[in-house]
Amino acid sequence: MPSFVPNARPTNIATYSPIKYAGGKRQLLAQLLASRPPTWHRYFEPFAGGATLFFALGLSGAYLSDTSAELINVYQVIRDNIDILIADLGRHCNREDYYYTIRALDPETLSPVERASRFLFLNKTCWAGLLRVNRQGRFNVPFGHYEHPNIVNADGLRAAHRVLQTTEIAQADYQAVLPMAQPEDFVYCDPPYVALSGSARFTEYTAGGFDWADHVQLAAAVYTLARRGCYVMVSNADVPAVRVLYRGLWSQSVSARRSINSDATKRAGARELIITTYPVSGAERLR
Repeated sequence: MPSFVPNARPTNIATYSPIKYAGGKRQLLAQLLASRPPTWHRYFEPFAGGATLFFALGLSGAYLSDTSAELINVYQVIRDNIDILIADLGRHCNREDYYYTIRALDPETLSPVERASRFLFLNKTCWAGLLRVNRQGRFNVPFGHYEHPNIVNADGLRAAHRVLQTTEIAQADYQAVLPMAQPEDFVYCDPPYVALSGSARFTEYTAGGFDWADHVQLAAAVYTLARRGCYVMVSNADVPAVRVLYRGLWSQSVSARRSINSDATKRAGARELIITTYPVSGAERLR
């Protein structure tokens, strides 16, 4: 059973996510680590995204899932075919015309390694690392115009490969965790956030989106897991609708910098909630 002291620095903290992710949690990592339970059995992250917390913890026998086939394929290839992936990444170049040629490829016509290589290349060279698709499921983020993007981060990819060796990786939504999570398991949920305006509009990272009804259903699942004796932590925007949704649980409001707004003056000062089903030092009950 993994056992950690709250606020302790994991020994493999240098293992960062291999994916540049606009919704990533690197800037909130210290608060997330401080908010984890002191001990737990198995770790689940059903909205994997960049999986920042997972890679920081470096746990064996964890479970990662996401609805994005592209994202899940990347993690599976990093786990199972790291040398071939690194070699394939080396063929890419940071040119705008080349970027749009690779972006136009249908990922379903590619091998798993070629598909993962395409995803990582686009991720490192697109604007702001934004993972966004249109309603047809096609990646539609423009070229980022970075001077020296780190397309082939071999050391980082190999570090991620080592962490992923004993990890179960699945294309599934968060509800797949419900029959698997047992008492004293730790489940971290980082869904697409509620819009800062508090309205039922959400950033779409997948073609299907994640609307208000999905947030209501997720909250119900969190309460179900809590009653089972699981430790659940949720990240979301600090807006009144979310506070009402998780009434009775513990929360901390933390400052976060939004990195995907085209207006740089609007990227700072956002507030996020770290919600837990267990008490955490400094947290307050949502009422």
